[in-house]
Amino acid sequence: MFKQEETVQFLKELLTINSPTGYTSDAIHFLKGAVENLGYEASLTPKGNLLVNVEGEDKEISRGLSAHVDTLGLMVRSINEDGTLSLTKLGGPLTPTLDGEYCDIITRDETVYTGTILSKSPSIHVFKDASTKERDIDNLVVKLDERVENKEDVKKLGIQNGDFIAYDPKVSVTKSGFIKSRFLDDKASVALLISILKMLKEENVTPKTNLTFIFSTYEEVGHGAAWIPEDISELLAVDMGCIGLDLDCTEYDVSICAKDSSGPYDYELTSKLINFAKEDNLNYAVDIYPMYGSDASAALSGGANIRAALIGPGVASSHGMERTHVDALKNTFELISKYIMN
Repeated sequence: MFKQEETVQFLKELLTINSPTGYTSDAIHFLKGAVENLGYEASLTPKGNLLVNVEGEDKEISRGLSAHVDTLGLMVRSINEDGTLSLTKLGGPLTPTLDGEYCDIITRDETVYTGTILSKSPSIHVFKDASTKERDIDNLVVKLDERVENKEDVKKLGIQNGDFIAYDPKVSVTKSGFIKSRFLDDKASVALLISILKMLKEENVTPKTNLTFIFSTYEEVGHGAAWIPEDISELLAVDMGCIGLDLDCTEYDVSICAKDSSGPYDYELTSKLINFAKEDNLNYAVDIYPMYGSDASAALSGGANIRAALIGPGVASSHGMERTHVDALKNTFELISKYIMN
């Protein structure tokens, strides 16, 4: 049974933990504590992915479910003479949406400073091009909330090139059931897999086959689940569903991806998921994601000999200010539940 309030509350907590790709240990240890509190054993791979194994009725077959905890982010490219920070992207954030966002600058000794991401022409009263200047990564800087006037002042704080920058997710849940936040890609799916693990324990349910839950840490840069345990023969990636243009998915649906930029997903497994959605009268959509890759496509590129499929809750405005609805979470949860029990 889908427990909406518990899932949303867990999602809100997870969203507030900084986890730009490459700096995910805080979020992973939060997840590790959560699954161990449920009574599961969890392990970490050398690259930092979290694995949770669940024994099934058929112990000869192992299937995987993945979701990624890493998010988009930024990194200090260089320190400017005026004390601002030039930036480089981690993953593919929609940079025009970053102008004016609050952020944390995380140094190599784990000191955290705050700041604001701003255009290089940040004032309409001063700069003629303030409203027209392109908001690309080369025209954005971070202004620190510290009394710094030059490059040396910044260095004295311990800030250096290569420090991580995490920006504010701006989490909000409305009375009408909308969840508005950055990084619903893919923390919404992570929260759903935790809810699945909790359901298995609380309802004393045994899945049809052995399951390995994979919480990956480098999906946003393309290699999150490039390695998976060799006994896995089938991998279901749970990631955001795309919305817009000619796509059928809405913020209320579970999206089933037939093909992304890496090519088509497994015909038999994808068809099975579509039939499951039909059987349970779920709100679902089948779509093509033309500019998208997933943990499943990373595993295939890494040489995994698996069937692979991709589903997830419909998320609007991906890589910007994202939004979904609790109905999309519920439909995705129900489809995952149906999958692991069959």
